[in-house]
Amino acid sequence: MDTENTLHQLAIRVGNRLREERLMLTTAESCTGGMIAGAITDISGSSGWFERGFVTYSNQAKTEMIGVPAELIDKHGAVSEAVARAMAEGALRNSRAQLAVSVTGIAGPGGGTDKKPVGTVSFGWSDRVHTLCQTMHLKGDRRQIRIQAAAHALRGLLTMLDESE
Repeated sequence: MDTENTLHQLAIRVGNRLREERLMLTTAESCTGGMIAGAITDISGSSGWFERGFVTYSNQAKTEMIGVPAELIDKHGAVSEAVARAMAEGALRNSRAQLAVSVTGIAGPGGGTDKKPVGTVSFGWSDRVHTLCQTMHLKGDRRQIRIQAAAHALRGLLTMLDESE
């Protein structure tokens, strides 16, 4: 099970890789509510590789802050790979970063449906050229789902950085 210590260790690894590559990161978070940015900024010196974070919890914030089209949210739902993609790409457009991660999901305990149960989380990772998306079904209480989502987002960044070599 992922813990806050796991998040911290992953954030250190991401920071080391971004520093090596001389890249800046931006985040667009919904269900994690800034948890990824928080893990990153817990690290001294993170201003050298973390450009900014967007907490776009409401659909309106997604639209106003990072340009996710309202029609996209209406068509696919806020928790979807289409919206996760638009969030990551929108965060890049609205920052000076070269790499973005986005997270949108249903952490619970309410809000789930038969089609999208509690624990459904969509992720996006973008490097201004390619955007990768994934949806997972996480288990646990609200806090556990949020920590798992943040950890998975950071692991995805590490994978993206490894594949860019």
